[in-house]
Amino acid sequence: MSDWTPDELDRIGRDEELEIASPRADGSRPPFTTIWVVRVDDGLYVRSAHGRDNPWFRRAIAAGSARIRVAGTERDVRVEEPDAERQPELAAAISAAFQTKYGHYEQAYIDPVISRESDEATLRLLP
Repeated sequence: MSDWTPDELDRIGRDEELEIASPRADGSRPPFTTIWVVRVDDGLYVRSAHGRDNPWFRRAIAAGSARIRVAGTERDVRVEEPDAERQPELAAAISAAFQTKYGHYEQAYIDPVISRESDEATLRLLP
């Protein structure tokens, strides 16, 4: 179950880009990183286009949280990893959502967020 309001899900899910900053181990926050975001059912998902080694992704996993700016909103969120092994249909739905939403870009830009590596670097954003 999502705690996002229907309006938040719509606004964030429609926005082209999301900025994310995940805290460092010392609690400081680096500059925001611009990434893509998709909505699948009542969930909002982001992926690291370069896999699990991307610094913003590693910090978010370690902290279990991040700060986002999107759709005129800036707020702290919790992050969780969907279990792609146990939910292959969700991973496929997230990839399809990225393909559909960002299909107006060249495929070379989309491929990194729909790869198997990116399936394993997916986070659900929770308020």
